[in-house]
This record gives sequence, C-alpha cells and structure tokens, in this order.
Amino acid sequence: MISPARFIAVLVKEFIQMRRDHVTFAMMIGLPIVQLFLFGFAINSDPRNLPTLLELNDDGPIVRAIVSGLKTSDYYNFVGIETDPAKSALALRDGTANFVVVIPSNFERDVLRGRSPEILIDADAADPTALGGAVAALSGIVNIAVDQSMQGAARPMPSQAGPTQPFSIVVHREYNPEGKTATNIVPGLLAVILSMTMVLITAVAIVREREKGTMETLIASPVRPIEVMTGKIIPYILVGYVQTIVFLVAARLIFGVPFDGDPFAFFLGFNLYIVVNLALGFLISTVTRNQMQAMQISFFTILPSILLSGFMFPFAGMPAWAQTLGTAVPATHFLRIVRKIMLKGAGLPEITGDMLALGIIMVVIVTLAMLRYRQTLD
Repeated sequence: MISPARFIAVLVKEFIQMRRDHVTFAMMIGLPIVQLFLFGFAINSDPRNLPTLLELNDDGPIVRAIVSGLKTSDYYNFVGIETDPAKSALALRDGTANFVVVIPSNFERDVLRGRSPEILIDADAADPTALGGAVAALSGIVNIAVDQSMQGAARPMPSQAGPTQPFSIVVHREYNPEGKTATNIVPGLLAVILSMTMVLITAVAIVREREKGTMETLIASPVRPIEVMTGKIIPYILVGYVQTIVFLVAARLIFGVPFDGDPFAFFLGFNLYIVVNLALGFLISTVTRNQMQAMQISFFTILPSILLSGFMFPFAGMPAWAQTLGTAVPATHFLRIVRKIMLKGAGLPEITGDMLALGIIMVVIVTLAMLRYRQTLD
C-alpha cells in the first residue's frame, strides 16, 4: 500500500530540489509571463504607424487635405517629405519607409479638370502582412479628404468628370510584386534557424564537457579563456556554413526566392551573425550547471528571435517598448540584412547600420562571456 509518510517525503524532496534549481524555477515562472506579454502586446496582425515618405510634386488645397488626412490616420507615420525619386527609392530599399506616397505634378489641376490623375503608392511588399490594412484604408482616407476640399466651384468639370472618382490610386508592390508569403518567410527562416542551432549546440556542448569532467583538462592546461572560446566556436562556424549553403540552394530551387544583392555583403553579414550566436551560446554555458538548464535558456532566447525580430510580424507595427527590446535581438538585424540583400538587391552600404548593430551586440556578449568564464571548477 502507498505510505503517506513516504509520499510526503518524496514530495518535500522535490520542492526542495526545485527551490535549489534557481534557473529551472525562474524559467517555469518567468517564461509564461514573458509569453503573455509578447503574445498579448507585441504580436499585431494589423500593424499601424508604418513609416511613410511623401513625395510631393504639387501643392494646393486638395493636396494639403490629402496629406492632412493621411497624417491623421493611424496607419501611417510620416518620416519626411521628399522630391527626389532616387532618394525615395533608397528609403524604400533600406527600410527607412514602408510606403512612399507620390503626388504627381499638376495633380490638383488635373483633378479640377476631371482628368482623373493617379496617386502612386510605392509599397515595400517584402513583408506582405504589413500592406493589407494600410492599403485598404488608403482609398477611403483620400476620398474623404478630396470630397471635403472640393466644395462648390472646386468641383470637377461635369463634362470631364469620371464616372466614379476624380482620381485613381495605383499601388506598386516592390520586391515581392506577387505577394508570395514564402518570399518573405524563407529569408527570415535563415536567421531563426541559425539562432536555434548555433546557440543551442554551443551551450549544450560546453556544459556537457563540464558534466563529463573533460573541462578539468582545459582548466589544468595553460589555455586562456579567449583560446578556449575561439577553439570551441570555430568548428560550429563551419556547421553554420553548411546550413547556410543548403538553405540558399533550397530557397532558390524549391521556393524561387531571388538573390539580387551583393554576395560579399551577405558573406560578411552571416559570418558576423554566426559569431554572435555562438558567443551567446558560450555565455549561456557559463551561467548554467547542466545540459537541461542550457537547453531551457537557449530556447528562451529563441522566443524573442521569432516574435520581436520582425520574422512573423512587421517590426514597425509593434509597440515602442517591443521595438526597443527587438533592437537588442541579433536576429532583428540579420533578418534585415538577409531581406535587403536577397529581395532588394542591397549591397554593403545599405546594410552598414545593421552590421554595426550586430558588432555592438557581439562585443557586449563576448565581454560578458569572458567575465563569466573562470578557469576553475567553481
């Protein structure tokens, strides 16, 4: 028969063990709370306040009413006014703007004369989920603004007025004109896959050596921390090379994802990203005692890489606090690098900012890892 005394003894023992295992206990309590906030606030399938650039080639009451209506809408966050099409295209390519609203020359005159001019919207369709709501709302916003500004004498000439509205809206979907989800998701998968494998493999491999006692040999030898760190990291860099080559071949042949940018810029970017993730795995190994803890913390770092990097949901549509957290996630910057190079034909100048951010994150992680690493069994 079951003994209540033995049962209670085992139960108390497990609670004591749980209390002593601070990392596991913190994961059990902290992970659900983090998931609650991330899923509740950061995930947004209808993004608002997307960065938008105005390219104005005309001015007048109607144009000003349209601009005012767009600024009043919470779908758009205007980051500036531009008159040079080349600079507008650059802003769209480097991610400064998700939309470029182009008001053509003589727009107001053509509206009043009933010629139905076009308002051109250049949209970054590399992430199709960021376009739906904003593009759908655009026509209604502009219609209301134009109707309010064209009163009385400002109405179009009856003989030339179009059957429906005095203007038309044309949307140019750049970088992914077909709106294929795979074109957006597949490049982002490289950032997530490398993050999952590099961090987890490195952390578990080093902790496993400590559990098996082979770390004692390294500690007893005259090997410095930087030598241990680089020696453990370099073999997994080669693993990252294999993963990346397989990924690029499959992306091209199976999913038809283009590679329009500079291969050398891509080479520099993914090498830096691999080093950052391996250093993060090394850091995790210095704060964990066993392989289970290493796996738990490694998976905990993967969650922000998926939810806060812009992989699943538009980065610009997340709350400000979530964007701040996402900026500290390495996958955020590498995902931008991959999409800019593969889909937008970018080169080294366009990814310099993200490369610099990855470099800063790498310095911080390596510094913490070196401070945590000790050449003692303790």
